[in-house]
Amino acid sequence: MAYRRSAKNSPKAATAANTAGCTIGIVTAGWHSDVTDKLLAGALETLKESGFTSSSVIIRKVPGSFEIPAAASWLIHKHAPGAVICLGCIIRGETPHFDFIAQAVSMGIMKLNLKYNIPVIFGVLTTNTVRQALERSGGKAGNKGTEAASAALEMLKLKESI
Repeated sequence: MAYRRSAKNSPKAATAANTAGCTIGIVTAGWHSDVTDKLLAGALETLKESGFTSSSVIIRKVPGSFEIPAAASWLIHKHAPGAVICLGCIIRGETPHFDFIAQAVSMGIMKLNLKYNIPVIFGVLTTNTVRQALERSGGKAGNKGTEAASAALEMLKLKESI
């Protein structure tokens, strides 16, 4: 069952979090840039709609998805953002490489959430085909970059309320 955001759970609904003075980090992979550039655009649009300016969003690009957790950790250490959004695309091939990379990236991002006590959002597509990736980066399946930014805002709001 796919999770779909209702108007109640839209990015604008998440803006109730006190984000004044908050910075957001975004780490995006360069591999499959035809997909990741669209994920980044979706995330930036959502953050802009929620009141973030270009000066409050720190963007860093890495070669591929495998490098995302390390760069996110460095970004957290240097800039102390309120949240980090990790964007990438891993497409299954003919070898087990997909499985190794997908697992390493997901575990790395999960560990950052626990280590730094800030939202580190998994916005990495893991698809079987390029077509599926394109559908999830602004095509008929929506834009997972938008959803990742919304998740970051929702988690900031939740953290503030606890």
